[in-house]
Amino acid sequence: MIQFRNLTLARGARELVAGASLQIHAGWRVGLTGANGSGKSSLFALLRGELAPERGDCDIPAAWRIASVSQDTPALDIPAIECVLDGDTELRAIEGALAEAETAHAGERIAELHTRMQDIGGWSARARAAALLSGLGFADADFTRPVREFSGGWRMRLNLAQALVSRADLLLLDEPTNHLDLDAVVWLEQWLSAYCGTLLVVSHDRDFLDGCVTHIAHIQSAKLALYTGNYSAFEDARAAQLAAQQANFEKQARVIAHMESFVARFRAKATKAKQAQSRLKALARMERIAAAHVDAPFDFHFPQPERSPDTLLALDRVAVQYGERRVLDNVELVLRPGARIGLLGPNGAGKSTLIKLLAGELRPATGRRSEGRGLAIGYFAQHQLEQLRPGESPLQHLLREEPQTREQELRDYLGGFDFRGAMADSPVGPFSGGEKSRLALALLVRRRPNLLLLDEPTNHLDLEMRQALTAALAEYEGSLVLVSHDRALLRTVCDDFLRVWDGRVEAFDGTAEDYIAWLATHRAAQAAAGGGALTQDKAARREARESAAAERQQKLAARRPLLKETGVLEKNLAQWQQEKQKIDARLADPAFYANPDPARLRELTMRQQQLAQDIDAAEQRWLDAQAELEALGEP
Repeated sequence: MIQFRNLTLARGARELVAGASLQIHAGWRVGLTGANGSGKSSLFALLRGELAPERGDCDIPAAWRIASVSQDTPALDIPAIECVLDGDTELRAIEGALAEAETAHAGERIAELHTRMQDIGGWSARARAAALLSGLGFADADFTRPVREFSGGWRMRLNLAQALVSRADLLLLDEPTNHLDLDAVVWLEQWLSAYCGTLLVVSHDRDFLDGCVTHIAHIQSAKLALYTGNYSAFEDARAAQLAAQQANFEKQARVIAHMESFVARFRAKATKAKQAQSRLKALARMERIAAAHVDAPFDFHFPQPERSPDTLLALDRVAVQYGERRVLDNVELVLRPGARIGLLGPNGAGKSTLIKLLAGELRPATGRRSEGRGLAIGYFAQHQLEQLRPGESPLQHLLREEPQTREQELRDYLGGFDFRGAMADSPVGPFSGGEKSRLALALLVRRRPNLLLLDEPTNHLDLEMRQALTAALAEYEGSLVLVSHDRALLRTVCDDFLRVWDGRVEAFDGTAEDYIAWLATHRAAQAAAGGGALTQDKAARREARESAAAERQQKLAARRPLLKETGVLEKNLAQWQQEKQKIDARLADPAFYANPDPARLRELTMRQQQLAQDIDAAEQRWLDAQAELEALGEP
């Protein structure tokens, strides 16, 4: 086991962890959490032997093999799968020793090495490496491609696969999901949940942590505390602790009030709709975890955008290509006010390409992109961080855009993003990735866009900032299109989803969880189809999988119009009920009859009756549609 005894860890004059005493037993999977800069990476450096404690002890079994993800991958000429296998140093050592023994015709030595190779599963190592690459999103053809041909993000995936193949006793993963899409994140979560060694993982994805850890080690105010259970259990425990602090009650009430106002946007009599239910469940969860984040340093909101055109943006039979390769083809998409769309699909399918196309950064190869009059786009992507001016401070960035605004007002605004005091006046160049992301978001929010285009906005953001961003986007009154591997964010802020797949952009009727289920079915069908009919039993299983996939698609097709219809009914019901409440209040107001207007009274009375009829009819049709959906069953 790992044992900390009165451990104090420091960087320069700053204490990161002070007086920590705890044990991490073999086989535990521990999520290491805390704000950016709290000391998580330094703790990893300590465990790797790269940093010595200021005081106290850190004991790790001497025989343990420790693996972590390298942050640098040179442009090697070796194939990707060989690069991954290099992560198993013992395997490579045995292979080298075998080559020497065979050259020397040392029979006894060869036998010993073959036995050891069998013990470590070396004969199946290549198959394991191929499975890792496949799970992380590499195509079969990529296995033999030279490492130098891959981009930086894909090389980071190779580094991750190297660490996973290592058979380490202690695996240290620092933000392993940052360069992954949703598909790969889910695969990695499942792989780690079955990991037999000891795992320490830093992640700001609460769903990922919930799925793969057994404990949480949290750093706050230089204190390291260990909690049993996954991240949700930690939030419950922390919420209970903070609830005892009277000073936090007021801020917590404000956070919950924001959440309740968001719920009110979707609450109508038709509260059993699947979409409404999932949103309300997400919000109930947000209220539950709010107490665990009430002392967060972030407090910002998207201001109400300017009036939006009836059609914000339209793509008409659009195709996009890079060189000779067509990435998207025949895309038809109309964005109207109130649209809240999440994009689903694997890396390389074209999600970021679609976002760039919507933002106007890419021109269609064919087809037409048209903007509505008054469209104001707020576009966020990781490459935009490079456009920040390194020598200027956050305050100077804002002053460039708003030279007439009072400096104190801008300082107050930056404080909501935790750029306070000297931080607001410091050059941006040395900022961390998370700090630069926060500044880019602050600049974007300030422009009051009516259409947000967000491509992985939570990369490099810690859990507290993710929570604040999720709450702000939940209340945002404009429209948005979002690419994210953060399921909590997708679940809370998106009403509809588009699947970007095989060059197509198509509606996906369901939630992010439904997409994950669909993906599992699709992968099973692909695996069954690719394996061939080696036996009748295998052929039968493949046919069953394909039949299940086909049945699911049929159900999705049958449910699609009903889900669309219930969505329209819910929207209409919310509007009609709001209008009827206003008319009811008007007709119940004695002041209305002080100066009688018979024509106006007749008009309101007739409208009141019409609305009552429309509401009754819509509610009945909604109930009928729900019955039809229940009869069809879940896909």
